[in-house]
Amino acid sequence: MGSKRLVIAIVAVASVMVLAGCTPFAAASRLPASRSHDSGPARGRKIPRGPRAVLSGPITGGKGVDLLSSAIDLAATKYTQNEYFASGTASSFTSVGAQGTDGRWEVAPKDQATYRTRIIVRRPSDPKLFNGTVLVEWLNVSAGADTAPDFTYAGPEITRSGYAWVGVSVQKVGVSGGTGIVQVGTPTGGLVGDDPVRYGSLHHPGDQYALDMYTQIGRALRKPGHGSLDALGGLHPKQMIAVGESQSAFQLTTYIDAIQPTTHLFDGFFVHSRGGGAVPIGGGSTSSSLTGGIRIRTDNDVPVLLFETETDEAGLHYFVARQPDNRHLRLWDVAGASHADSWVLGGNAGLLPCGGLINTAPTHFVVSAALAQLNRWVRTGDAPPAAPRMDVALVNGAPVVQRDARGNAIGGVRTAANDVPVAALSGVPFPGSSVLCSLFGSTKPFDAATLTQLYKNQATYDAKFARATSRTIARGYELQADRTAIIAEGKAKI
Repeated sequence: MGSKRLVIAIVAVASVMVLAGCTPFAAASRLPASRSHDSGPARGRKIPRGPRAVLSGPITGGKGVDLLSSAIDLAATKYTQNEYFASGTASSFTSVGAQGTDGRWEVAPKDQATYRTRIIVRRPSDPKLFNGTVLVEWLNVSAGADTAPDFTYAGPEITRSGYAWVGVSVQKVGVSGGTGIVQVGTPTGGLVGDDPVRYGSLHHPGDQYALDMYTQIGRALRKPGHGSLDALGGLHPKQMIAVGESQSAFQLTTYIDAIQPTTHLFDGFFVHSRGGGAVPIGGGSTSSSLTGGIRIRTDNDVPVLLFETETDEAGLHYFVARQPDNRHLRLWDVAGASHADSWVLGGNAGLLPCGGLINTAPTHFVVSAALAQLNRWVRTGDAPPAAPRMDVALVNGAPVVQRDARGNAIGGVRTAANDVPVAALSGVPFPGSSVLCSLFGSTKPFDAATLTQLYKNQATYDAKFARATSRTIARGYELQADRTAIIAEGKAKI
């Protein structure tokens, strides 16, 4: 990887890691009994007809698939990966009435433009291993290049449980190039500029068309139209879940409030690390998504799981958009977590100069559990467990996470790393951090004297950590399938 691409990889919250230690296609991850039965299964909902993208390909030639995400060992996971063109004529939208904080937005079609983008499909090689759910990830472009942070976080769960995953290049910067909102260095050339041999035919008319492009591609995945190939290779999806992290979560907030009420396309949404606002209907500045207190509309009719970290609550002002759980909404507020962390950087974590050790919380295990819980909710109507809110207070008008005497957050979804701590895990960066480093939080290890005071010896720590892990799994916030990995990762020398 060249130096420019390495910088992008670090900025983009992407890792170069192999999913080692994952048992491919283990039996469905065991989940505890649901606390409630809040909504019926998504199957049986009538999905209105509408324009579908034409899918063609597969795409070949050039340098190969261009995506910064977890590297997967296809042979070990029994998955295939293919890339396809997606073409059509998309609409932009205009608001009908005010865009209020309640999220009950109404829109109407405005202009039309042609597009040609790409999708990446990762699916089980053996159709018998497909679990019936397609995850459609709105690829993140914050670094000026397409990245797949949710596949990076949840890849082990996705591959062992047999999901099909589709990454969609739905924003202009990823396709045609430009400057990402947290990018370091010169503007990128996007797919077209980086590999014109492979991607030279792509064309993106602008982000004001992204919402409809996403819809049209989703429709084509559910049921290919005339002249369109079946990108899922004969798999028959029973559920389709939209997923997106960071800037992509801001976009999904807008999608849920403005587009889903008329398309009814998706059976559920995983909204990971959104800010306090939503992207404007006209495709305006993403920075406006950090404020405004925009909520998920309460008349939404499919499950939505919001996954928020300390950074999101305070730094990105999600706190001002907090709302109670309802029949179709759950908020998981994850203590100790940051917007990005060492997991997504893999072996490159030490290359990010942030003034100290960036966040090392085991957030990826909680993401996997959240995805499994959401999938069950969509399939069966069994809602995920409700989660305690993180303790956040307004201090001089700004949200601040409240902490215990050792610097760890109070409340929220908790893991053994929170309740049997060996460090202060925080979404707050080190003083003087850059905008980029502000997303990666911090880890401040306890000194030897503190560790001895807390645990006395190694055996005591190990036993406490194991018991705390069992409690977290029983509550539904981590998966039994990950227990061995959780214990190994949490191993600390006392």
